Amino acid sequence: MKFMKYSLICTDIDGTLLDQNKVLLPQVKEALKKEADKGVKIALVSGRMPAGVELIEQELGISCVKVCHAGSYILLGDQRISNKYLPVETLEKVYNTIAKAHGLQLWIFCEETWYVTGIDKFIEKEIVDIKQQPIVVDIKDLVEQWKKEGKGPNKILLAADPEEIRIMYQEIENYNWPEIDYACSADTFIELLPKGINKGEAVCEICDRLGIKCEEVVAFGDHELDIPLLEAAGIGIAMENAIPELKEKADYVTKTNNEGGIAYALENYLAK
Repeated sequence: MKFMKYSLICTDIDGTLLDQNKVLLPQVKEALKKEADKGVKIALVSGRMPAGVELIEQELGISCVKVCHAGSYILLGDQRISNKYLPVETLEKVYNTIAKAHGLQLWIFCEETWYVTGIDKFIEKEIVDIKQQPIVVDIKDLVEQWKKEGKGPNKILLAADPEEIRIMYQEIENYNWPEIDYACSADTFIELLPKGINKGEAVCEICDRLGIKCEEVVAFGDHELDIPLLEAAGIGIAMENAIPELKEKADYVTKTNNEGGIAYALENYLAK
């Protein structure tokens, strides 16, 4: 057991903070509320769009730092402190070489807005989970609009069944596009981000803003997208339901998200 001073708790949302039914368990909510009452800052570090993160912030009843789009869009209170785009040309490239080839609808995120090229079962589920409606767009029109506005996507997401995700992951690896980083956030999602952007870099930026040392961070996660997050933290804690690669990086492995693993870790692995 490590005894340490921690000033910031960073947690992924889906598969970590919430159970498999997207429910915030009472013991997890209570444990984080206790930490916030002690003066510990809480950061929600997610691939979700801002509205989806804010939904959980409201449910927690705690003012949180919000890392959205897996690190490319960060909100400190109502202040936007980071907003990083992929080139619009990358959007065209991913759509033409990956999405169309696999017959998939593309998810495109820019700041507060979620765009899709059409509706499928994965998008329908996400609409229910985050209580947001996407805007259906034509890629050519969106690219033209963003070129005029000087904007681009904060994140591009590919959603498919696990076997197809594995195939597309290898294809992206083979293309070796220099302007992107990518990782899975679930076995059905690949997230494409601006080069150098990840949850770990986002946490370092938050620490810099808040005057907190990275060693004073406790981080929780469950999937590949959370590896940089746990690596950046003083203590990294993987959920029991996490992928093996994340568990290897963790200082501790707590109970599953369905068992309130965050609450268990705060009560049993850490002392303040």
